[in-house]
Formats: sequence, C-alpha cells, structure tokens
Amino acid sequence: MSKEADKQALIVGASGIVGRALAQRLLASGWRVHGLSRGRNAGVTGCTPIVADLTDAASVAHATADLAATHVFFTAWSRRANEQDNIRVNGAMVRNVLDALGRTKTLQHAALVTGLKHYLGPFEAYASGAVPDTPFREAQGRQPVENFYYEQEDRLFEAAARDGFTWSVHRPHTVIGFAPGNAMNMGQTLAVYATLCKQSGQPFVFPGSAAQWHGLTDMTDARLLARHLEWASTNAAGRNEAFNVANGDVFRWKTLWTLLADYFGVEAAPFDGTVRPLEGRMQNAAHEWREIAAKHDLKEPEIERLASWWHTDADLGRPMEVVTDMTKSRKAGFLDYQSTPDAFFDLFEALKAQRLIPA
Repeated sequence: MSKEADKQALIVGASGIVGRALAQRLLASGWRVHGLSRGRNAGVTGCTPIVADLTDAASVAHATADLAATHVFFTAWSRRANEQDNIRVNGAMVRNVLDALGRTKTLQHAALVTGLKHYLGPFEAYASGAVPDTPFREAQGRQPVENFYYEQEDRLFEAAARDGFTWSVHRPHTVIGFAPGNAMNMGQTLAVYATLCKQSGQPFVFPGSAAQWHGLTDMTDARLLARHLEWASTNAAGRNEAFNVANGDVFRWKTLWTLLADYFGVEAAPFDGTVRPLEGRMQNAAHEWREIAAKHDLKEPEIERLASWWHTDADLGRPMEVVTDMTKSRKAGFLDYQSTPDAFFDLFEALKAQRLIPA
C-alpha cells in the first residue's frame, strides 16, 4: 500500500471553489477523500460524500462516526447577516467538526482556509480602519476588529492543543476556479458578465475603483491553493504555521481587463474613475441569461448559480492596493507559481467545455 493511501482526508466544503480543486488534487495523489457538505452541489467523482448540517454538533458527530480521517481541510464558510452571526456560526462549524474528529484519535493535521480579510477586516467594516501596509505579511497579525476568521483560528488552535494534531492556516487572495453554485467566484462572475455584454452588444465596463484599476494586485488559482494545502499538511515546514498564498505574479486591472475583453471578443470600455458596481446594473441579468442558456443549450439557466455580483463588487471596489507577500512559504519550500491570466483563461475554457458559457 502506498504512503498516500494511508492518508484519509475530510474536506469540509468539497463542492466549493477550493474544496473541489483540493479533492481533485488529493485523489490524483492517491489519497482517500471524503467530502462533508450540506449536499446541495454535485461533488467530485471519487470523493465519498458525507451530508451533515455543519452548524449542528450532533449531525456532524453522527455523519463522521465511522470516519478515521488523518487530515481535515476547512474550505467552506456560511455567510450571515452581520459579523457577530458570522463569528457564532462559522466558529461553531470548525468546533463541531474538530470535536467529532477528536474522538477518533486518528487526526494528524487540520488545515483552515481563510483569506485576506484577516488583514482587511470583515465585509461590513471592509478596510474601514488602519489597514496594514502592503504587501501583507503574516507577521502583521490581527486587526483590532471582530472577525470570524479569528474565531475559526482560535477554535482550531484550541482543538489542536487539546487533541495533539498539527495545524496550518492558509490566506489566499481572491480565488479563481471552477465551482458552479459557489457564492464567492470572481472568475465565473466575470465570464458571465462578459457573455452578457457580448450578447447585448454592451461594452465591458470595469465595475471597481480607481485604486484597483491602477494599483498592483494578485490572485490565487484554486489549483495552486490545493497544492499549497497538500504541501503544508504533509511537510514539517508547514506545521503550526499561517501562510499567505497567491499565484506569484502581480498585475494591474487596467491591463488584465483588456486581455479578458479580447478573450470574449467584447469592447473594453474606457475607465473614467467612477465605481459602477455590477449588483446595481444586473437587474435584468437573470432573464437575459435564461435566454442565452436556451439559445446556446447551456446546462445552467439560473445565473445565481454562476455569478456572485456582490463578492466581485467587494473585491474590485476596494479603495486601496491589495497585494500579498509569499516569502514565508518560499523560504519554507513551497515554490509553485501560476500565471494569473492563464488561470482565468483555463477557467473560461473549462466553463465552455462544461457548456456553462457559450463556446
């Protein structure tokens, strides 16, 4: 039996943008993989589904009673109306899973995926305080605001100290990847938006801020993040550490926007400095998308399963430069790189192949 076959992973959120890529990565490496979710979206072939209500401790304990997981990966969160509820619900999800797995005495490592809101603050107080200087570095620590990421970390640290497993925390920038039904998916959102522009003959208007248009930024391909998660969970240098994780290149939206427009054959509108959020301009998009889906025989006629206007608006509307530092991972031995334009184009090709956008 291979060394990888001895590893049994539980992915919390295996049908999401990160969890899907991670499941594919671990399966290809020979792991046994289970995916814990509410069962709303299709999982990855070869990943054994486990259905439970993550907010219900008894439901999680019952669903995982016969599971001897050696590694658990938290790649999901539940969006609530305010940060207090985010803290209560998302902290409980981490606690419920780790309490259940802790009873098995088989758990070796737990990995938690959070993000750059660790440095920027939560959505409702997004960058409203003193944001650390860029590029963001892990040593900059926590902001003096309520943040459900901090609650998740504390529940992780608490369980690790109690049960004796190691941990890692992974902080990607905006993640690019394939995951219909995911609520935080800029790549798919921009593909849908560009398709709407092409079908209607409207220009491809940048929805964000001048700071994002002109400033440097970076992003994280879900496939690279999956490799980072596997690396940290199986190497001594990744144990009990928090890491930023990004593709390794930087870009300006004013350049990438033209590349995306060229790919879809639409006109990139000149940017005049005005923020034009997508959410406010997409009132008829659901109806228009159903017509496009019918015309091109697409698999998904419901636009809300492909596009997340609010999340893309939040990322592209930031009033400051946002870029991360990968030195800590590099010095620890993770040297992978991914071109961000290629990450977008790979995603678009996958969406075409799956008949989710027109070919």
